[in-house]
Amino acid sequence: MKEKTIIQKLATKYNLPLTKVEDMVYHQFKYAAKIIKLGDFETIRLPYFGKFHAKKSRIAHINELKRRKNERLANGK
Repeated sequence: MKEKTIIQKLATKYNLPLTKVEDMVYHQFKYAAKIIKLGDFETIRLPYFGKFHAKKSRIAHINELKRRKNERLANGK
């Protein structure tokens, strides 16, 4: 079943606005994306879905890219 169909069924079953149900369904993924983008995390656990983590080398690489970007901005390039 497609996610929109599931969201529609939940909205109908609990008599809630479609946007409210979408917010509830997508909230955990938006939160996980926000934490991952910060880069300062060890593991994110989404109950009944799994654990997500980034390799130390990947975090170091992303931090290096951010540092270089900040240097370029500071130098006016």
